[in-house]
Amino acid sequence: MAEERKRGFFGRLFGGDDQPVIPAQQSSDLPPTDAQAAHEPALGQAEPAAVPAAPPASDPELSPLPGSGEQPAPGFRMADGQVVPEIRPAAEDDATLDELAAALPELLEQLRTESVVTPPPPAPASSPAGDKQQPNWWERLRSGLSRSSQPLTSGIAGVFTKRRLDRESLDDLEDLLLQADLGVETAARITDALSRERLNRDISPEEVRAVLAGEVEKALAPLARPLQVDAGKTPFVILVVGVNGTGKTTTIGKLAARLHREGRTVMLAAGDTFRAAAIEQLKIWGERARVPVISRASGADAAGLAFDAMVEAKKAATNVLIVDTAGRLQNKAELMAELAKIIRVIRKHDPTAPHSVLLTLDATTGQNALNQVEVFRDQAGVTGLVMTKLDGTARGGILVAIAARTSLPVHFIGVGEGIDDLSPFAAGDFARAIAGLDQR
Repeated sequence: MAEERKRGFFGRLFGGDDQPVIPAQQSSDLPPTDAQAAHEPALGQAEPAAVPAAPPASDPELSPLPGSGEQPAPGFRMADGQVVPEIRPAAEDDATLDELAAALPELLEQLRTESVVTPPPPAPASSPAGDKQQPNWWERLRSGLSRSSQPLTSGIAGVFTKRRLDRESLDDLEDLLLQADLGVETAARITDALSRERLNRDISPEEVRAVLAGEVEKALAPLARPLQVDAGKTPFVILVVGVNGTGKTTTIGKLAARLHREGRTVMLAAGDTFRAAAIEQLKIWGERARVPVISRASGADAAGLAFDAMVEAKKAATNVLIVDTAGRLQNKAELMAELAKIIRVIRKHDPTAPHSVLLTLDATTGQNALNQVEVFRDQAGVTGLVMTKLDGTARGGILVAIAARTSLPVHFIGVGEGIDDLSPFAAGDFARAIAGLDQR
């Protein structure tokens, strides 16, 4: 009932269906003045349509001419020779002023929200049989690596369809593996394994892909180690470094959400103080992961922020503190020196920290990722890798090349922008996905 009364009032206020329409003033029988005659249409022209309007109460034209017998327009009355608005007694369904005053903020907020936000469609009560469910991690991994696996598997099929394994076909296969950024060492190992067992014999593309998956798994298995969080360190400090655009901030958000789901308390430090957008982005990820974020204004000293974050994390007895850093090119000495300063400040609170230094690598950069690993390992003491953007490149084999060159563990890989699109690295799944094979 109260809602109907509010609608009735605001309908009359803003021109709803129940608002009275005040007709135009009727013309008198007196002869027109010169000004009126100047605006009258010439003989034979159509009369312009009258626009109904209610002139203001102070307008002298509102009053009827004496002796004309005219009555005030509906909704008005005569008072002391002037036409004034008629005050109608309140009807039973009218809201009181107090009720309207209380309801006005709610109604205005409703109008503002409805003009901007489109509510999502309601979720179905039940999923019919046969509907596709959300893809699991293997499906997301295989789909994400499809841009890397498809050129490789189609090339293998083109080389080995109705053809024996000979030196020429091995050379063609080696070229394919190098184009996929698997690296010289891995390409040589795969071709050697094939030549030992199948040389001058018929071989199918499926057999070649199986050998490929097996050799890739052998190369990656020693490095597929999960990130170990030492519960005895409070906080356990994770420093995340990498070149601009490699997905550091996104990785931090995903990792924070993962650790939070595992039951750990997590705090984030927005150490990329060079970019205001990076600070805001980390705050958004903090809200998604439901963890607090320590930040300063853009341009603040990053080492000072790290100091403050250590103080707050210790005060709150936080399990894990993840520190973001500004993206920096591996060949910029002054930026690398600043990163070293951040590490020194952290160690003033805990000489053993940071306990883990994660380097994010963009798979789309290909061979340049190898240079990044070498420089950041020497300058920042990198302890583990996170490979990102594997779903956006045909060069996913670079992870295999990095494994062949370094002994750094690969903790996580990312194949999407969603909060769940980060998973511990599994060598066997990665190898079979890049070879275009089904999961074991």
